[in-house]
Amino acid sequence: MARLKLKLQLYCGDEIAIGPGKADLLDAICETGSISAAARRLGMSYRRAWLLVDVMNRCFENPLVETRPGGGQRAGASLSESGQQVLAAYRRLSAAVEGSAKGEALREIEMRLRENPQAAS
Repeated sequence: MARLKLKLQLYCGDEIAIGPGKADLLDAICETGSISAAARRLGMSYRRAWLLVDVMNRCFENPLVETRPGGGQRAGASLSESGQQVLAAYRRLSAAVEGSAKGEALREIEMRLRENPQAAS
């Protein structure tokens, strides 16, 4: 049985406005309330996470992530209303694409796959 992995990326010019990694980052920011904590959770540097947030915020009409600089309990980050809506829509779109891809065309390809690619020589 083949394993299907789809990578849905939406572009804004030459930039990836949102894709699976950015959606995971948005989820992590929502759960942790912090870009740095989200980055740690995903195993990426704070700089990388910040650059991804910056691209998303520039690509959409309204920022997806709102930051609250400073120290103490008010500092952190959260998804804006737009960010929540975009993330939910992206997850729905991904599920719909993946669901529609698991049809006859996939079965046709699976029929032609080898069980063990190492056996072919």
